[in-house]
Amino acid sequence: MSETTHDGRVALGAAMSPDEGLTASRLAAKYGLTVSGARPSLAEYVRQLWDRRHFILAFSRAKLTAQYSQAKLGQLWQVATPLLNAAVYFFIFGMLLKANRGLPRDIYIPFLVTGVFVFTFTQSSVMAGVRAISGNLGLVRALHFPRASLPISFALQQLQQLLFSMIVLFAVAIGFGSIPDLSWLLIPVVLALQFLFNTGLALIMARAGAKTPDLAQLMPFVMRTWMYASGVMFSIPIMLADKPQWLANVLQWNPAALYMDLMRFALIDGYGSENLPDHVWVVAGGWAALIALGGFVYFWKAEERYGRG
Repeated sequence: MSETTHDGRVALGAAMSPDEGLTASRLAAKYGLTVSGARPSLAEYVRQLWDRRHFILAFSRAKLTAQYSQAKLGQLWQVATPLLNAAVYFFIFGMLLKANRGLPRDIYIPFLVTGVFVFTFTQSSVMAGVRAISGNLGLVRALHFPRASLPISFALQQLQQLLFSMIVLFAVAIGFGSIPDLSWLLIPVVLALQFLFNTGLALIMARAGAKTPDLAQLMPFVMRTWMYASGVMFSIPIMLADKPQWLANVLQWNPAALYMDLMRFALIDGYGSENLPDHVWVVAGGWAALIALGGFVYFWKAEERYGRG
């Protein structure tokens, strides 16, 4: 553009920028710019997670390998820890407190070991989920990736650990008279439902733990209470036979108890369907779907806030 000066000469001026007058949001839209770390749509978020499935699997395996790398027995502690817990619970609850009432010893011991192994799967997933974001802030702040990768990988790590432990669990069951049969085909179904439930729970706890790191100090007490209320060491219907039926139903329908009892039903001869609550598969599937989907959406809604501040 040009303009005339006071002495009649023509002066050349700078051309007006085509972006002049545009707001910041319109400028960003014009050049395809987006907010760094902005939350994508739910469908796009799922696609990003699928694209990073190899990272999730590799990260879970690395965490599993490193977990006991400083111990002399190494990965044997994956099996030894729940077995030692089961031995302690058998001594305290089975021998001293007689919590095995109504169950013969050849059923009670695999009943107890199964309960400890299965509940430990949920307990470890929750505790790892609480620290998934707050314990990996360096990674979260340094790299751009869907943050749900972390709690999902920790839940997958705990599933892999349980699969190693299942070898010992099978040996205990067979050692006390349970012969592999068609009911054992239900075991992968139970594990799949529990893994979905645990993953959703880990996602919920990851978001809560990212906002309130002190939650990691509180959760061991919550998990211990949940364990005692879920029938890990005793049969709920037998122990509560003289209590109101609604109380036994509430305890049996809590998801931790459901997955333990389904695993016991599939694995242990003599632990029949009379020990299971009504509509057990429907309720177990409902818990898995509700917590997995609800936890995923709940975590995704805060995606852009993880690692900030």
